[in-house]
Amino acid sequence: MIWSPAKLSDRSYKATVGFRLPAEWETSAGADIALASTKGGALLPDSEQAMLWGRITRTSVTPAGRSERGASVSVDTLRGGGALTLSRSRSWILSDSLDMQSSRSISVQYDAVEARQASVTATQALKLIHPWTGTALSAGTGVSNASGDFSSTVGVSQAILPNLNLDASVSNPFSGGEAGSVNLRYRVNW
Repeated sequence: MIWSPAKLSDRSYKATVGFRLPAEWETSAGADIALASTKGGALLPDSEQAMLWGRITRTSVTPAGRSERGASVSVDTLRGGGALTLSRSRSWILSDSLDMQSSRSISVQYDAVEARQASVTATQALKLIHPWTGTALSAGTGVSNASGDFSSTVGVSQAILPNLNLDASVSNPFSGGEAGSVNLRYRVNW
């Protein structure tokens, strides 16, 4: 059983309810419900959420790697949109000093209210990791038929301390509209 209520702010709430079936193909389904109100108790316009979702995944683990295949579907019952996503990811030991990760996904989205045609977005990413130093090089691409855009990203990540990472990336490095970013992230788990 999935039951996860949350108070997002003084007057906004969200709850995830559903179920999970452990099996070779792990299946879960449920709903995300949310709302927000004014100080007087009236609902804020467009603050309601009623999303139905479902996922099915299969994970295979071996001493040399891990792979995961899955499909997910979501339907926005209030706004009439929906999405179906198929994904596949794999990580494996490439050599004594390098690990590799790859991921692919294709997503079909539909908006019944605005009567737009379905849009298809495909993405693919590859990451090369040196586990002893915490250095990772990554590259990713994406294409969407809705906008006709082709995007690409290259990046590097370096673990400085156990909870401190430095990331740098450049989006669309082979076009005139490239954009870069540098981030220093510190994470604490408790």
